[in-house]
Amino acid sequence: MAKNSFTAALALVLSHEGGFADNPLDPGGPTKFGITRETLARARGRAVGPEDVRALRPQDAAAIYRRLYWDEVRADDLPQGVDLALFDFAVNAGPTRAARTLQEVLGCLVDGAVGPITVAAATSVPAPATVRALTRARLDHLARLPTWPVFGRGWRRRVLAVQAASLDRARLASTSSS
Repeated sequence: MAKNSFTAALALVLSHEGGFADNPLDPGGPTKFGITRETLARARGRAVGPEDVRALRPQDAAAIYRRLYWDEVRADDLPQGVDLALFDFAVNAGPTRAARTLQEVLGCLVDGAVGPITVAAATSVPAPATVRALTRARLDHLARLPTWPVFGRGWRRRVLAVQAASLDRARLASTSSS
């Protein structure tokens, strides 16, 4: 399982997210470290403004990513490689969509919540196969978004980089358990 992998997975996500941005073409609005105003408000339990997003500290972003994304998709319970691929997907598309897509590629009940059935299905399939299927489904989803013409090239580059890192993690896990 992927226990204790959060720090490395977070570092990869943050390497793609960057600092403060407020692109008028991005429907997420102002973001910092990939955290939107809506996500920050949900994490803090109150309304926030762009200035709150701008003031977000790395340790706050890490706590948000841990609680609202990593823990939400039960990444600690998933095989090495699948944890990272699903976590990054959840960061970009939300934990529910990421979980539903994982369930679809695994052929299990699609309810949008990673539970024991999804974890069991993920551990019964070779991690590289799951990572590749999840990547294909993620790219298919992204390509259907109306903002694909604007952001698609960067999204594709990121998703393929995450796939490569996820496959490396899966390979390392399989060689260390042999």
